[in-house]
Amino acid sequence: MKIAIVGTSGAVGQELLRVLEERNFPLDELVLFGSSRSAGKSYIFKGKQITVKELQHNDDFRGIDIAFVSAGGGTSIEFADTITKHGAIMIDNSSAFRMQDDVPLVVPEVNAEDALNRPRGIIANPNCTTAQLVVTLKAIEDITHIKKVHVATYQAASGAGAAAMQELEEQHGQLIKGEEPTVSKFAYQLAYNLIPQVDVFTDNGYTKEEMKMYHETRKIMHSDIEVSATCVRVPVMRAHSEAIWLETERPLSVEEAREAFSKAEGVVVLDNPEKKVYPMPLDLSGKDPVYVGRIRKDLTNEKGLSFWSVSDQIRKGAALNAVQIAEYLIKQ
Repeated sequence: MKIAIVGTSGAVGQELLRVLEERNFPLDELVLFGSSRSAGKSYIFKGKQITVKELQHNDDFRGIDIAFVSAGGGTSIEFADTITKHGAIMIDNSSAFRMQDDVPLVVPEVNAEDALNRPRGIIANPNCTTAQLVVTLKAIEDITHIKKVHVATYQAASGAGAAAMQELEEQHGQLIKGEEPTVSKFAYQLAYNLIPQVDVFTDNGYTKEEMKMYHETRKIMHSDIEVSATCVRVPVMRAHSEAIWLETERPLSVEEAREAFSKAEGVVVLDNPEKKVYPMPLDLSGKDPVYVGRIRKDLTNEKGLSFWSVSDQIRKGAALNAVQIAEYLIKQ
């Protein structure tokens, strides 16, 4: 089993290295690729030093079984044929192919079998907020159809990459010293602030991030589910949170919902309001599951249910999900 990572130096690329090692992924050889800037850098994997090769249009992917690609949509589009032409399966972390009909969009806990039908040799990883959302929705969909979802996301700086995390850290330090904070990764200062915009706005007033949640959820779940999202960047270093409201075909009790979540693959319930037990990003960064709490009936709709979810978006929203797809393919 020969595996490649494209975009090794980025936040997701680095997390892929950690996840592959932690899960003892069954590989015989790991090849690392990066831009001309990253070429020549070395990383340690299972005690061995591996040097990054420059990604080029050549035959370097001959013999590669699976390539994890996390170098941005432009790179994915430009190099897709180069990566797949000798038979490598490309698991892509960008948004480049997610909504294309001949590319499956996969979250293994929800629609793993879709990964088996990949005409172009490409499997897409969903947007991080969508991945987290659909893992929780699957638990409820298995017991009654979900008609509508309203979700507000609270997205950490890490969702915009390592440089964004560094900027948030710098801003806090600058403000404490009375200095003007550096603002470059976001439209506004993130420290001590909330920014109700993730990605660019579209003609309907929703951002691209919000529209991704609408379209990707329907594709992954093979459902007519309606999703309305408001995505907010918050001054949290890592792990996204979501406040989720859903309407089901039949009324659900809190007990039914809690049992469904507790049995669901990839979900951990942290829900004891009396003891102030609920998921928080501070505690759950670096963890694999999607955590659920604050489970309650909606006060205005007998078929409504509300809950709170937290997940590390660099792991389940990106690197871990990609590795889980590869593990499923190997089992098959």
